[in-house]
Amino acid sequence: MPELPEVEVTRQGLLPHVIDRRVIDIYRSPFALRNPVSGELLGKHLRGATITGLHRRAKYLLFRFADKTVLIIHLGMTGKLGVFNPADSRAKHDHFTMLLSDNMEVRYNDARRFGTILIWPPEVSKKEEQRFFGPCGPEPLESEFNAQYLYEVAQKKRTPIKNFLMDSRIVVGIGNIYANEILFETDLHPGQKANTITLATWQKVVTATQIILRNAIAAGGTTISDFLNAGGKPGYFQIQLKVYGKTGEACEKCSSIIVKKAMAGRASFFCPQCQRERKSL
Repeated sequence: MPELPEVEVTRQGLLPHVIDRRVIDIYRSPFALRNPVSGELLGKHLRGATITGLHRRAKYLLFRFADKTVLIIHLGMTGKLGVFNPADSRAKHDHFTMLLSDNMEVRYNDARRFGTILIWPPEVSKKEEQRFFGPCGPEPLESEFNAQYLYEVAQKKRTPIKNFLMDSRIVVGIGNIYANEILFETDLHPGQKANTITLATWQKVVTATQIILRNAIAAGGTTISDFLNAGGKPGYFQIQLKVYGKTGEACEKCSSIIVKKAMAGRASFFCPQCQRERKSL
């Protein structure tokens, strides 16, 4: 699933192609995504509307229009957004298209159709955005995500730290790939209870999180199977991964063998020597 870096890379790639462009026409395939939205509703609010902003919140992209309409897209497991010449044939799994005033198309492709497209009309968009993102925690690259915040939230939680970091109510955008990498960088076992971690260690977590996410964005994201950016190219951060998908390989710190363990239904990769679970850290 695309995580924060991949969604941010997509946003940055789309940005110069969509700002101040008017939507001339739209296409929606007959196949439903995770949250069905009618082509009639999309057409009513998008045709003729001008895109004035493209923002990211958590793993969602928000296209903002001059009349305050907001189009929200979540890439799901296999979703991709790209810019294409209308003369290029649509791909099999292109489920949503906007033809823009520069005669280019923004296309949403999603083979597994786990993605989401929502539209908030202008009269309710502000209220809906507040409601939708109200339960979400801070962005990990912003100042609200800091050691003191994490320490205070964690005090009453015996949640394993990996689950803690992947909880969007605590911090948004950190999925399985980057949670594994953050914990390796900070020598934390994925099962270490959040309430056993000291303020000083939380600072290490914040620093590692921000470095890893920024590096991933700079590398164009991580392509494990099918992520492509807005230009149709893969990311390259996968060559910098230190534990994710490295089962049986030597730890670069101590040469112990990286292991894989299922935790809360997700694969955890870690070094059993560097990342030992402790009473407190």
